[in-house]
Amino acid sequence: MGKSAQIHPSAVIEPGAQIGQGCIIGPLCVIGSEVVLGDRVELKSHVVATGDTVIGEDSVIYSFAVIGEVPQDKKYRGEKSSLRIGARARIREHVTMNAGTEGGGGVTRVGDDGLFMAGCHIAHDAIIGDRVIVVNSAAIAGHCILEDDVIVGGLSGIHQFVRIGQGAIIGAVTMVTNDVIPYGLVQAPRGELDGLNLVGLKRRGVSRADITALRAAFQMLAQGEGTFQDRARRMGEEHDSDYVQQIVRFVLGDSDRSFLTPS
Repeated sequence: MGKSAQIHPSAVIEPGAQIGQGCIIGPLCVIGSEVVLGDRVELKSHVVATGDTVIGEDSVIYSFAVIGEVPQDKKYRGEKSSLRIGARARIREHVTMNAGTEGGGGVTRVGDDGLFMAGCHIAHDAIIGDRVIVVNSAAIAGHCILEDDVIVGGLSGIHQFVRIGQGAIIGAVTMVTNDVIPYGLVQAPRGELDGLNLVGLKRRGVSRADITALRAAFQMLAQGEGTFQDRARRMGEEHDSDYVQQIVRFVLGDSDRSFLTPS
């Protein structure tokens, strides 16, 4: 227990929990025996943190969030599993994040600097990168991979085992059932790859030359001949931009799902 921690008298902290320096534990929080809170973590009132859960330094969790509970998976048989959350996470009201399962590697991972808005869900065995934003009431299903800088719009759903590449953006009220290329823009009720996340690229300071290369590469994916993978290979041969090569590696990588392709 960190000496500088501030703990409300009504909070319940089970023996064995590790509380870092400068933590603030609000009223009626419940912290399980295997939970580890990094330095300066703040739990507002009525937060439940349980299971084998580690929460990184300077994170803030708001009221009625439930972090580290067992997975919502019928295959789960009580095996040991865990949840790992990075530093500086902002986890808003009523968010749920579940531990992993044996079939998915046993751990759910959430990177640094994420923002998880009210009511969203991170399911078992999901791998969430850094600086990811999941907007209100969106649901990330089991075994999904969201790379760095992904944004998922409100009320959206990401199907099990889907990969979403770095810098992609998913519009609100969208169901995503196939993999999404890095920097892709997905919208429509049954998610369609509708272009590139140009606003996000410009905000990140990506050069005009790289953006031009990405736009040309996207046109090749949309209108070229052959399979989606064939077009990606040719795209990689014609464009040496690191951003284009990142898309090529993603498309040619290992996945059990198909890709959203340009409409």
